[in-house]
Amino acid sequence: MRYDLLIERWPLFAEGVWTTVQLTALSVAIGFCIALPFAILRSRRTPVASPLVAGYVYAIRGTPLLVQLYVFYYGLSQFDVIRDSFAWSYLREPWWCALIAFSLNSGAYATEIIRGAIERTPKGQIEAAKALGLRTWQVYALIVVPSALRRAIPQYGNEVVFMMHGSAIVSVITITDILGAAREFNGRYYVSDEGFLTAAVLYGLLTLLIVLIFRALEGKFLKHLRMR
Repeated sequence: MRYDLLIERWPLFAEGVWTTVQLTALSVAIGFCIALPFAILRSRRTPVASPLVAGYVYAIRGTPLLVQLYVFYYGLSQFDVIRDSFAWSYLREPWWCALIAFSLNSGAYATEIIRGAIERTPKGQIEAAKALGLRTWQVYALIVVPSALRRAIPQYGNEVVFMMHGSAIVSVITITDILGAAREFNGRYYVSDEGFLTAAVLYGLLTLLIVLIFRALEGKFLKHLRMR
């Protein structure tokens, strides 16, 4: 192992870690904003909105994330209406294409996670809330959604980890994330293992950090379940 080279080029890997953390955090946050209302619409099975949301979820979950990234980075540039619009100033940048693709992907998976948690809400809680005279939106805002989000914490932790691992594909569109830094390092110094082993360690440390964060959240919000 060429530790001297790794120490010399640590800013390259630091940049990769920051890019990976940025993309993962922003994608998960935007995905959550998409997922919460969509999950409510799915759980209520409204005639028009629910099938549309189901179609979006199926389209995203039924195709690889890499294909979705290519659609935004390579596919949309083929349309004159896109290139002539204000959106082109963003869509021509690989970082924005990655953020949009990852956010939509995370939103689809999170929709199903939250929908499942909503549908597992005990009917007794909903009936009790209605008996108190709460309106439907109040039942969801005060009872159903908070309860569902607590139950969804373990599965959501897995989604964040998967999103962080999936972000490794951005290196194929010239973004220097952790894997991109490893590829650049190996290519520049003609080494075979140092860059990728360092990337594996960094991904492992980030995964451990995410797991610890979500375990702390589980301990805080799901303590009553562990006491049974």
